[in-house]
Amino acid sequence: MAKPDLMDFDKALELFEPVLGFEVHVELSTATKMFSDAPNPAAPGGFGAGPNTQITPLCLGLPGSLPVVNEKAVEYSISLGLALGCSIAPSSRFARKNYFYPDLAKNYQISQYDEPIAFEGSVEIELEDGTAFTIPIERAHMEEDAGKLTHMGGATGRIHGAEYSLVDYNRAGVPLVEIVTKPIFGAEHRAPEVGKAYVSTIRDIVRALGISEARMERGNLRCDANVSLRPRGQEKLGTRTETKNVNSFRSVERAVRYEIQRQAAILAAGGTITQETRHWHEDRGVTSAGRPKSDADDYRYFPEPDLLPVEPSPELIEQLRAALPEAPAVRRRRLQEAWGFTDLEFRDVKNAGLLVEVEETVAAGAAPAQARKWWTGEIARIANTRSAEPAELVSPLHVSELIALVESGDLTDRLARQVLEGVIEGEGRPAEVVEARGLKVVSDDGALIAAIDEALAAQPDVLEKIRDGKVQAAGAVIGAVMKAMRGSADAARVRELVLERATAE
Repeated sequence: MAKPDLMDFDKALELFEPVLGFEVHVELSTATKMFSDAPNPAAPGGFGAGPNTQITPLCLGLPGSLPVVNEKAVEYSISLGLALGCSIAPSSRFARKNYFYPDLAKNYQISQYDEPIAFEGSVEIELEDGTAFTIPIERAHMEEDAGKLTHMGGATGRIHGAEYSLVDYNRAGVPLVEIVTKPIFGAEHRAPEVGKAYVSTIRDIVRALGISEARMERGNLRCDANVSLRPRGQEKLGTRTETKNVNSFRSVERAVRYEIQRQAAILAAGGTITQETRHWHEDRGVTSAGRPKSDADDYRYFPEPDLLPVEPSPELIEQLRAALPEAPAVRRRRLQEAWGFTDLEFRDVKNAGLLVEVEETVAAGAAPAQARKWWTGEIARIANTRSAEPAELVSPLHVSELIALVESGDLTDRLARQVLEGVIEGEGRPAEVVEARGLKVVSDDGALIAAIDEALAAQPDVLEKIRDGKVQAAGAVIGAVMKAMRGSADAARVRELVLERATAE
């Protein structure tokens, strides 16, 4: 597929005003699904079960199976609505959204339409330079997830070119909250950054609430990014596109930028934008057309006849409000102070989307500076080379264990990087990788002294320089010893012993 013409980003912003909108889907981590007692694959430890093993007759749309609302999912949804500054409806109703879902067997989705559980809120996000930006929230409504299609026989894993598709209904019926923003104005040239920061903030909120693991690579958190352009000075909104299921912060940023550039090129050439869904291709950095975007009337919503309205008591709402965690901005200030980070150090962590990972690593026992160093350094580097999110590669617990091995002197930084690679490759916990690969620091002075004496004997000129007071010459011997020990020696200890041996009578 040829890459469409794109307008220079700055030029596009000269001619057009971008208007954004985001629909973020959050899978809730309840023990069971939204309307049945099937195990929830989005619950902690529930991911990765065999296909079609976490199902009930309701998940398969079998006749006679009736939905029952998950009480805990309702409570989670209310908590999320409150955290987004929303009003909670005294009465909300489920509806049937009629649409052909090949992976939702009953051929409609139980969702909420004109009576959502939460409405009219806002959330403050922080951009990379610390600028605050407010995102208006229209609604947060409850619904169920669809299943998953796996396309077989093609070269890309997508439906185009596939010979057949397999349906896994494990995810069908997983409880979801869909957060829908109002049109977002004023983002201007920072529109891509606003998208990334908003989705990152939603992830931080739901993790702080403890209602979702929010792992984008698993689909716990998914973003549909709406973008439209209107000529400068025009009141009427432009035609929007909806890029579906963007599954990383980086991809949200790139997809918004791409759509601005693509739409601007079309409009400037006298063309029109089609209201449609689009798909983001991470490998090529482009969107492609999906289907024409349906309006609400096309879904033929009507009240779900098998479910009563949801009517939470005022007492429950206040109880959940009292249990809310800190607001994201308050939490950031507290963490920065507790960790002793400078503004720049803290901003590096936040802008990398690693605040949760560093916080959990510190909670597991690591020093804040070390947690920041590893997440924003080596782990981020590896993630970048693999076009992955750092959190996909390694857990905060394993990073904390790795740091502990370095702090105890069992590993040097160089060895620790090798251990990290092993952990990422699935070889086990850090201690197991150390044992399997034989990477522990040699702490036996006898072995070090033997290597030092051999290196000194091989470099008598260096030995004389050290004895003449030219201590910097010891570097050549230290390098030879570290090579002989295959990097498994403590360089500081080797230096001490080199100077001792060289100056001994």
